[in-house]
Amino acid sequence: MSDHAHTETRLEEAYALLSPCRLCPRNCKVMRLEGQKGFCGIGRNAVVSSSGPHFGEEAPLVGQCGSGTIFFAGCNLGCLFCQNYDISHLRAGEEVSTEKITSLMLALEKRGCHNINFVTPTHVSPQIMEATQIARRTGLSVPTVYNCGGYESVETLRLLEGTIDIYMPDAKYADPKWSKKFSGAKDHPEVMKAALKEMHRQVGNLVIQNGIAVRGLLVRHLVLPNNVAGSRGIIDFVAEEISPDTYINVMDQYYPCYRAGEFGEINRRITYEEYEEAYAYAKEKGLRLAD
Repeated sequence: MSDHAHTETRLEEAYALLSPCRLCPRNCKVMRLEGQKGFCGIGRNAVVSSSGPHFGEEAPLVGQCGSGTIFFAGCNLGCLFCQNYDISHLRAGEEVSTEKITSLMLALEKRGCHNINFVTPTHVSPQIMEATQIARRTGLSVPTVYNCGGYESVETLRLLEGTIDIYMPDAKYADPKWSKKFSGAKDHPEVMKAALKEMHRQVGNLVIQNGIAVRGLLVRHLVLPNNVAGSRGIIDFVAEEISPDTYINVMDQYYPCYRAGEFGEINRRITYEEYEEAYAYAKEKGLRLAD
């Protein structure tokens, strides 16, 4: 089978996962190609809330000219503290065709962006796959970034192999008790671990050339109050079961958003000590830490 035929077959398999929908671990099984909507709240077409150069990402993605972000509305996680809840929960945005996604990608490259950064892509991965194939044939040359919540189906990720250059998942929780309570996904820890292993199999450790990431895995971990995230467990997993050379961003920017105020465990910012403990432990384990 030629590379083109193999690519087309993968795309067909990806779209087949939309009806009944089995794209992500939710397995809603709604008929999205017919317009039905499951947990993510998105039907046949992707919904884009915004796109443009973004300078708030990790340094190897931003460079001098920014990361070319495309923010997709809807989400397959239900995080009650989401800082982008207007996009993820309220699904603010405009329904777009695959061709429109392609045009956004090419426009971002033309503006000098160092990569195309798909934010919250999981539930629209077939549309992203198709748009990327068209963009590549049209001359797109910058890397693609899969900026996700880590709640991924290994089957879907395997179909994305060759489409995605840089995987940037959240490693959110070590304890299913908290992932169930705050993201509606009791199985998030085990699902996330399997997903990260598959991502690393595909692209390996993060490769940076002239200060810019070109390929590989970049893990994000948001430190939560009262050790809700289980940071040491996450760091142990990444260092011991993925690679000690994994590039990880231990993030300190948590603040109570959306419905976080309803829960005493997460209704405050993290302390300096909470962050420093997680950061120092990641350093102790030898991981590559984001600036």
